[in-house]
Amino acid sequence: MPSDVFFTDMRAHRGRSLLQKMEELFEKAAFPNLIKEGDFVAIKIHCGERGNTAYVRPIFIRRVVEKVRAYGGKPFLTDTNTLYVSSRANALDHLITAIENGFDYTSVGAPFIIADGLNGRDYVPLKIDGRFFKEVKISSAIYHADVLIAISHFKGHETTGFGGTLKNVGMGCGCRSAKQMMHSDILPVVDLEKCTGCGKCLKWCPAQAIILTGEKKAQIDHKKCLGCGECVVTCPSLAIAISWEAEPHSVQKKMVEHVYGVLKSKENKVGFMNFLINVTPSCDCWGWSDAPIVPDIGILASRDPVALDQASVDLINRTRGIENTGLSDPQSKDKFESLTGVDWSVQLKYGEELGLGSREYNLIKI
Repeated sequence: MPSDVFFTDMRAHRGRSLLQKMEELFEKAAFPNLIKEGDFVAIKIHCGERGNTAYVRPIFIRRVVEKVRAYGGKPFLTDTNTLYVSSRANALDHLITAIENGFDYTSVGAPFIIADGLNGRDYVPLKIDGRFFKEVKISSAIYHADVLIAISHFKGHETTGFGGTLKNVGMGCGCRSAKQMMHSDILPVVDLEKCTGCGKCLKWCPAQAIILTGEKKAQIDHKKCLGCGECVVTCPSLAIAISWEAEPHSVQKKMVEHVYGVLKSKENKVGFMNFLINVTPSCDCWGWSDAPIVPDIGILASRDPVALDQASVDLINRTRGIENTGLSDPQSKDKFESLTGVDWSVQLKYGEELGLGSREYNLIKI
């Protein structure tokens, strides 16, 4: 059955600003029904890497915070640490980056909590019955929140074709080792030149697959290794390599299985918004933002993450691209496939297969 997706374009006038129209989306999508008095409400955002400029602006986030509080919820902003080395790889640097990008309490009216803790190890294992995972690692603050509202900046992505709600929830709510498990099908390998023999990886290996050799170098027994990524996260000298070699289809499906885990822990307590503004060719995890590939289109909201992402990509593909951008052909009928060569539909098909939502939708303009 088609799901309802609510949409507002970029047009505004005196008495009806874009911010007010976004608040109407909040109401039309029945987000108030998610919230009970005193509920902890996690507002999942991406604050942008240092140097990035395309993320959803704090002024929009503040309006969501105010709506949540008006319905009795206790809102907090949240995101998780990155697997790769960046200005958001640990909670301290992540919070500083968030403040530099405008997400301080004065601007948004809510605290920012890094969901997987100081260095990405705070998570709750959740049993699922997926094709790739029997257990997923959901970041603690997101798992323990009563309500989740995911606010996503829709853009291109080199591995998943596009990054929208499914990526923001699946990849974005997993802890650091969960991200490694999603990204790579290859077991971690030690760079002996970088290894200092500190032994920290031994402590965190759940399979006891790591030993220190006589030369005081870490050695991984791949017959025991689970591929969980804890050693990659733990190594202070970056001697255990992060592998980005998983083929895109498996990455998308692993990501969607994490979405399944997040939604399983929040039955009927999750809402989603996509911002089709500054639709850049690449992810906000980069320390820069390329020119948008299409004009700003608007904002969408739904309780169905699959329908929301499908409606978003359809609107973008129906919009003529901008000349002199990352698009080789502004008239391309599939802009993200043109940009990345990735079949982005895999994530939507698998999400539908797992019962996360429907690719059929009713687009309701407000």
